[in-house]
Amino acid sequence: MSSLAIPLRAASTATRTLCPSVRCLATASATSNPTSATTTTAAAAAAPEGISKRRTTTFTDRLNTGPSFDNFVSGEATTPDPRIRTVINAKGKEIVRLPSWLKTSIPTGNNFKTIKDDLRGLNLHTVCEEARCPNIGECWGGGDKAAATATIMLMGDTCTRGCRFCSVKTSRRPPPLDPHEPENTAEALSRWGLGYVVLTSVDRDDLADGGARHFAETIRKIKQKAPNILVEALTGDFMGDLDRVEEVAVSGLDVYAHNVETVEELTPFVRDRRATFRQSLAVLKKVKESKEGLITKTSIMLGLGETEEQLIDALKGGCSLSRTV
Repeated sequence: MSSLAIPLRAASTATRTLCPSVRCLATASATSNPTSATTTTAAAAAAPEGISKRRTTTFTDRLNTGPSFDNFVSGEATTPDPRIRTVINAKGKEIVRLPSWLKTSIPTGNNFKTIKDDLRGLNLHTVCEEARCPNIGECWGGGDKAAATATIMLMGDTCTRGCRFCSVKTSRRPPPLDPHEPENTAEALSRWGLGYVVLTSVDRDDLADGGARHFAETIRKIKQKAPNILVEALTGDFMGDLDRVEEVAVSGLDVYAHNVETVEELTPFVRDRRATFRQSLAVLKKVKESKEGLITKTSIMLGLGETEEQLIDALKGGCSLSRTV
């Protein structure tokens, strides 16, 4: 359900080696031009008469000309301090202190406070809070609002599935949907002035459409109130109902994300038994077929016991999907 989670979600990087023609597992179904938007515009203007001009894009070109993996890797490796530090608490019990590289600052700042107050006032939920993300202060409390991000969790805070890695509450019969949530979500985002927002949700297998209509309506409301915000939808599999997948894909979003979470062999042990690896690939394939040029994205966790061969097979499956659609 989450976006790329630190520190485990790093598998998309390996895809570049396996699949040079695909930029990680986040790709546009249409062939992307690696040049910048400026170069594209100039080339289109000089095109001979009778030759159609390439449609100018913004988000896709920014993605293709963005930083590579090398930009995030420094030349010198650092070794964490291996020493274990302990301290005696007020009750006289010895406890182990976390190393500095595992600590995060307490969230502060006007941006953080504004977002939190609006969420409570409009009865909205975020995966940042429900999943206890340690990076919430960096996403919400940044100084530049246009560069800040938030992940809104739609359809309540209770899921009908029980994946082993997730901290969200579960129930067979969660409370009914809030009919005002799409409008309230759009209102909150228009106030914050964010540049990018991720919409995710709990799984609602108790609903006939899995909540697809609610999801699509929220996206349309956001685009009406704040058309400049880039919207990513991180959805579930809608119980394999591909018509519901298409309903969300054509609602006006910029990025459609659905996570495979782990390799195929570990899926029954990591995810809820109603979710399968092949079903997730079918969701991503349907998105590609539903809207030309829509960017798709998936994530995979490492460190759950998968082998290198299993991981390579999973990444090859994603690359094959991107090439054939």
